[in-house]
Amino acid sequence: MNLIIELGTSADIDELERLYDELNDYLATTVNYPGWIKGIYPVREDAVAGVNDNSLFVARCDGKIAGSVILNHQPEEAYENIKWKIDVDYSHIFVVRTFVVHPSYLQKGVGRALMEYSLDLARSTDMKSIRLDVYEKNLPAISLYEKCGFEYVDTVDLGLGHYGLNWFKLYEKMV
Repeated sequence: MNLIIELGTSADIDELERLYDELNDYLATTVNYPGWIKGIYPVREDAVAGVNDNSLFVARCDGKIAGSVILNHQPEEAYENIKWKIDVDYSHIFVVRTFVVHPSYLQKGVGRALMEYSLDLARSTDMKSIRLDVYEKNLPAISLYEKCGFEYVDTVDLGLGHYGLNWFKLYEKMV
């Protein structure tokens, strides 16, 4: 599969919104590992924010968006009191957000390619690490992150218990 990964643009917003909806529909009929809810997360506004601050990247296959990731410097509040591997300002850290793969491209290497791209971008922009959180029962994502060299740091409550998402594992990879 030939993937091109590049910065997302405003022209991608409609397609990203469809991807989010199609992925949430797929998750609703299979195993919803991340616990996402259509209309709640991820939504169009997540894509718009990522495009507006130049932090959203898309993976294209034959011109179609196969996946996407947002890499920004905005930690969750629950990250504050964690003993991370490195203690530096978040301007030197990428936080992975809204990491998605279209259902048609699951298990085809798109997620791994996006993670490898994220790591390469972090190295080329002098980031010190990449951090992320993942719902504790999202076993496919946890497996991918660990295969990509991310190390478990801690488990936290992100305040999403009202959606049935009580605990999130935190991972970090030094770059």
